[in-house]
Amino acid sequence: MRDRVYIVAYDITDAKRLRKVLRVMKGCGEHVQFSVFRCILTEQAKEELVSSLDRIIDHKTDQVLFVDLGPADGRASSCISSLGAPYDPEERKALIL
Repeated sequence: MRDRVYIVAYDITDAKRLRKVLRVMKGCGEHVQFSVFRCILTEQAKEELVSSLDRIIDHKTDQVLFVDLGPADGRASSCISSLGAPYDPEERKALIL
């Protein structure tokens, strides 16, 4: 299965949970705005992210939105536009350890 690009946006009502969500999200994608990330994820990585966030948030007051933009090698790489400061997505690079 190909990687897919998601916009993940969240509204967390408690500062402690917000910090935890931010910590999880920083490991999963590009921080594009205050509570918005652009993530390139496999199906398994998305399920793991959902599971991690599910354990953190308060399901009565918090909200996390996942917007599927499609395959990473398709239209999803160019479907975000901006007004004002330009949006310049991070280039994916191989990391050799």
